[in-house]
Amino acid sequence: MNTHPLAPLGALDIASQIENGVISAADALSLGEKVANAREAELNVYTPRMVPESRGTGHLAGIAIGVKDIFDTADAPTCYGSPIYESYRPRGDAALVSMARSAGATIVGKTVTTEFAWFHPGKTRNPHNMDRTPGGSSSGSAAGVAAGYFAAGIGSQTGGSRIRPASVCGASGYKPSFRLFPTVGMKHFAWSLDTPGFFAATAADNAFVASELSGRALHVSQSDETPPRFGLFESQIDDAMSKDMRAALAHAAKRAQAWGAPVRKVEEPEAIKLAHAAHAPISDFEACHALAFERMNHADLLSDKLRDYLREAELVTPDIYDDARRTANRARKASGLLFENCDVLLVPSSTGAAPKGLEFTGDSVFNRLWTLLGMPCVNVAGLADEDGLPLGIQIVAPFGQDAKALQAAHWLETRLTR
Repeated sequence: MNTHPLAPLGALDIASQIENGVISAADALSLGEKVANAREAELNVYTPRMVPESRGTGHLAGIAIGVKDIFDTADAPTCYGSPIYESYRPRGDAALVSMARSAGATIVGKTVTTEFAWFHPGKTRNPHNMDRTPGGSSSGSAAGVAAGYFAAGIGSQTGGSRIRPASVCGASGYKPSFRLFPTVGMKHFAWSLDTPGFFAATAADNAFVASELSGRALHVSQSDETPPRFGLFESQIDDAMSKDMRAALAHAAKRAQAWGAPVRKVEEPEAIKLAHAAHAPISDFEACHALAFERMNHADLLSDKLRDYLREAELVTPDIYDDARRTANRARKASGLLFENCDVLLVPSSTGAAPKGLEFTGDSVFNRLWTLLGMPCVNVAGLADEDGLPLGIQIVAPFGQDAKALQAAHWLETRLTR
């Protein structure tokens, strides 16, 4: 398996160099600016780009962050990927943006999202292959981190909007446990699924940024060599894996075993099997209400695909929605069965490499279940298909055990290519 050719900026390394006086915060910000100056005309990551000014004094001073354009920013337009909100300027920042600024980080731009964080693609291209999608919906944040524009990207996930782009762009993507980070000031698509999170160069970088923003003990230990117990999750949807993704998953399991980690097969409990079908009605029902204003007042400015989707979503009744929620709740209660003989699960991050073309951002089939269950997930980058395009492996941990997910991802990530 080949490693990807790009060199994302490491948040931990930047912070260490600033602390030791090797570079200034302003110098650190200029690193990504040089890359963006060279590549933005072709990659289209920003919407818009902002002037990077280091004003913070916290541990993230000098750390550039790109913010998905569904999070409000008072100093830049927030358009949610839709012409309905062209030039819209919120009066305040989203809570997560304020948390980043409070920690000393510099917001260097709003990043391209698909329309309302759904499927209709934006203009961003995959930094590994300009003819491939960067994934969605957090397209610009994933591509920007992978290309080296900024050390961290803020994104969100309702189905697979963070793990999948991280996989196809070759970055580390971290989807926290549900409600670990605030959604205040974020444009919702489905309020019981929408989960803010982060992109960075590595799992350790993601853990560092998330720790500094949240004040929680999420940092990974660089000295802890204890192998996690991995569960190789076997699911009814495994046929959706490409040949290369299947090989990547097997390779990851083999490397883990070679470094002393036990890897056991984990079968899918019946309650979890039933939950696969619950995501769609929950998402449909909530999206129909979350985008009611846009649907009722600006239908002509919605994409044909989203307009048709919302029309179909009206058919999801409260009874159907409530039944799906009950199915999801039963699956959450049964999720403990998955970890009886393992610490974390090994799961594909996507069906395969980035699809050709820019109109389809990829299938979230391997992500929706874990979003529904609210469990922490981390994409482990470093593998590739036969054409050298990135493939990611997903680490899934029990709800609330985000530090365990990040530590296991770090452990595996640092051993995949040794």
